[in-house]
Amino acid sequence: MHYEEIEKRIGYTFNNKELLKTALTHTSYANTHGIESNEKLEYLGDSILEFITSKYLYNEYKNLTEGEMTKVRATVVCEQSLYKVANHLGFCEFIITGKGEKTIKGVKNKAILADSVEAVIAAIYLDSGIEDVEKFIISNLKTSIEEESKHVGIKDYKTVLQEKLQENGNVKIEYKIIAEEGPDHDKNFVAQVLCDDKVLAHGRGKSKKKAEMEAAKYALKTIKRGESNEDSK
Repeated sequence: MHYEEIEKRIGYTFNNKELLKTALTHTSYANTHGIESNEKLEYLGDSILEFITSKYLYNEYKNLTEGEMTKVRATVVCEQSLYKVANHLGFCEFIITGKGEKTIKGVKNKAILADSVEAVIAAIYLDSGIEDVEKFIISNLKTSIEEESKHVGIKDYKTVLQEKLQENGNVKIEYKIIAEEGPDHDKNFVAQVLCDDKVLAHGRGKSKKKAEMEAAKYALKTIKRGESNEDSK
């Protein structure tokens, strides 16, 4: 393993290199070679990650309620968020796995990459303590925390649309992905939102969720224009 390169990316130099090796060793390799995997480190790292994130939110975001802090934390410590951290740091090149988990470009499994981040967190903690691991966590999640904190108190368009449409009773609200455009690495989705089987609006986005959100956004604009026209009569 190229310790210097991975340590450079992490921003921390290990005293005990074996901790780093274990943190990046997946069970698919460990079980067939009779060595320790990163599972126990991942377990410890999960708790440390939650604690440090909670502490940071408590100290730096005093305007957030307990419920809002919980929502932000849940978003930034989830698999998708940690997967992005692993990709940013290039962990796919360094994780030790069985042959079945590797591609030409390295490990691509989202869960394996996300788990490796938690294992590295535990490894840093065991190697030197809470201060260095706190630096690692905050430096990699600070931007995500800041972004999520901006939106946590704001209802999303789908929620607002649902509340608007159900003001006078229950209605059937449905979202459908009606098209996928572009290559796999740069795909766009087209969604439509329907109320009682009537199409209200369409939306486009880089993910199905974003496309649905855009459809809800345009539906709200259409409803607002309709209300304005009624008021002007």
